[in-house]
Amino acid sequence: MENPWTIVGEQRIYDNPWIGVTEYDVINPGGGKGIYGKVHYKNLAIGVIPLDAEGYIWLVGQYRFVLDCYTWEIPEGGGDPAVPPVESAQRELQEETGLVASEWTLLMEMHLSNSVSDERAFVYLARGLEQGEADPEETEQLVVKRVPFEEAYQMVERSEITDSISVAGILKIKLLLVSGQLKLKT
Repeated sequence: MENPWTIVGEQRIYDNPWIGVTEYDVINPGGGKGIYGKVHYKNLAIGVIPLDAEGYIWLVGQYRFVLDCYTWEIPEGGGDPAVPPVESAQRELQEETGLVASEWTLLMEMHLSNSVSDERAFVYLARGLEQGEADPEETEQLVVKRVPFEEAYQMVERSEITDSISVAGILKIKLLLVSGQLKLKT
């Protein structure tokens, strides 16, 4: 489909190593003049659900500066767009939890807030887990906990997990389990 928006002008408003913000002067699809702001993400968003044979997953707790609150999420972070997303997922899982997985499955690709940003996310299922040494970044003060998958699902249902990548990934795993497309190894 052809783009119904006309860009009349653009101005870079803000730029740092992670994001850039551009303001566009536009003519909207209805013919009116206006502005549109776009947040460009310089990295991919990567999420990992490490699921073991007993039906447990690992969650990461941390204080999120932007939200000004503590959150529980699946292991996640940024990935260089020049690197295959699965390699970034493998790095994030090891950094945050110390886990190394032998099996990787792409669960979904997502746009996280497509009305204002171009951020793309990739969510992976990691199986065949072995525990190693975690190596979080200096900006991360993490608490890692292993919980039954059903408990994590209930945390989503009670809005105790609200991170969009975590919510989408956990709901996708629940759907795969209920439909029989994913089975727990015993």
